[in-house]
Amino acid sequence: MSAIAQTAPDRLVTTYLQMTDPAHFRPAFSDDHRVVIRRMDRPDTAFYRFLYGEVGREWRWRDRLLLSDDELFDLLAQPSTTVYVLYVDGAPAGYVELNKQGDETEIAYFGLRAAYQGSGYGKHLLSYGIAQAWAGGARRVWLHTCNLDSPHALSNYLKRGFSIHHVDERPMPARYS
Repeated sequence: MSAIAQTAPDRLVTTYLQMTDPAHFRPAFSDDHRVVIRRMDRPDTAFYRFLYGEVGREWRWRDRLLLSDDELFDLLAQPSTTVYVLYVDGAPAGYVELNKQGDETEIAYFGLRAAYQGSGYGKHLLSYGIAQAWAGGARRVWLHTCNLDSPHALSNYLKRGFSIHHVDERPMPARYS
């Protein structure tokens, strides 16, 4: 288990990023033939909880685990929510969740399972999610990351063309301790 999972910092630092022009997008797609990304067309709360739990385990993700099955199903069934799952050799390796609100699309959740990190799949999956957001008519694509996420997350976002527009710092919420 990593040091991140063992001890939470005293402060939660959240960085908000945005991309307001598709010309800023710098994709990094993989040509690995073992990689497939599929849209989760039907809400599947058990599979989603598996992905969320595995992707977020090391980073202390809790929010979606606190929802009831009905609450999670309702959220996933919203026309504004789209989940894309990355598979490597048929195994689920990670996912990106988009939430469209008007002409803005939030990358609400994004990440890889631990066994697939460090292989270039993250930049491929993020690029796919950004491309889907722009193709869906977004005029702004945004997301946030924090000091409980992978230490490589912010760098990946900046390399794909996002820019920082706000940083928030507050005491660490009890649910992450």
